Amino acid sequence: MTKEGFYFEETFTEDLIRNIKVEKILFEGKTKYQYVQIFENKMLGKMLFLDKKIQSAAIDESIFHESLVHPALMTHHNPQNVLIIGGGEGATLREVLRHNCVKSATMVDIDKQLVRLCQEHLPEWSSGAFSDLRAKVVFGDALKYVEKCSKKFDVVISDLTEPIEKGPSVYLFTEEFYRKVSQILKDDGVFVLQAGSTDISYNQFFSSCSQTLEQVFPVVRPYWTFMFSFYSPWGFIMASWKQDPLDKDEKMIKSRIKDRKIKKLVYYHPGIHRGLFALPLYLELALKKGDILTDKKPFIWEL
Repeated sequence: MTKEGFYFEETFTEDLIRNIKVEKILFEGKTKYQYVQIFENKMLGKMLFLDKKIQSAAIDESIFHESLVHPALMTHHNPQNVLIIGGGEGATLREVLRHNCVKSATMVDIDKQLVRLCQEHLPEWSSGAFSDLRAKVVFGDALKYVEKCSKKFDVVISDLTEPIEKGPSVYLFTEEFYRKVSQILKDDGVFVLQAGSTDISYNQFFSSCSQTLEQVFPVVRPYWTFMFSFYSPWGFIMASWKQDPLDKDEKMIKSRIKDRKIKKLVYYHPGIHRGLFALPLYLELALKKGDILTDKKPFIWEL
């Protein structure tokens, strides 16, 4: 068990472990699906860990969620109906609802207890989003939801935990699942996902997600940003039938931010939109070496 005043050990690999001092424990325990730890650190603020892997920290959660949401919604000319897969903290929902053109935002998360814990201990993350009349929360298996869904969406956002053995998201990063997602996207729809570390040593998951999406969509655009609380650069991937984020210039993004009355952004802005897609050479080369993930051969992180 974690103790206040002691150091929490987060294992990235067997060769790299970092220590984070625990100032105050807000919650520690297991839901039906995963082990949850929420505690405070003086530098990073409140922190959320699932299965002992960091998910969010107060210091930079806005960087993560703005990077995940706004490039995709700004790429679409008029996103009205949005589906969020995962996103238990409610911060992805929060950022989606900042676009006044959004008429409905459906969030599907398998872990009802986790969502409730985040509402209780991390209310700043959702910032009232769950009470917005445009928001709908569905508790259930995202795979089953997508398979049975008859509605089509302008934007689908995957904000899932990375796949660990017996975890809830293993089969939500495969070619089969991405094909199912493609079927609930409108012709001009956009799909985006958080896709893990993009550091120079551990980028296989990111590269494999990109290669897998290329089996389904004609337009696939990987991008990244640096996450201080993760101690790592972090990857996202956008995919579409025809919408290309690189076609959207600074003037267009500025106009859309103004028209949608989005204010008080912390990280994303018109000048950074296209810059997010500029990848270092090592990552460009790694993208060519990714595996195609399937239900028979999914990616599984070893804890």
